[in-house]
Amino acid sequence: MSSSNEAWEHLGELTEEDAMHVLTRLFSMYEEEEQRHPGNKETTLFFRNLITALGQTSACNLNRR
Repeated sequence: MSSSNEAWEHLGELTEEDAMHVLTRLFSMYEEEEQRHPGNKETTLFFRNLITALGQTSACNLNRR
């Protein structure tokens, strides 16, 4: 997989369970990197973006109710 288009294609083919596994694995990979290299800009950005996405999803879900 070498492009974001390919990544989107593969994500679209995943079951819900597999998508959750991918998210969990991605989180674990960045968490391990953060433990090895505290303050790493890449990991800080990943977790900041993840928190933003979680907040946006929560807000969207609240608006649907």
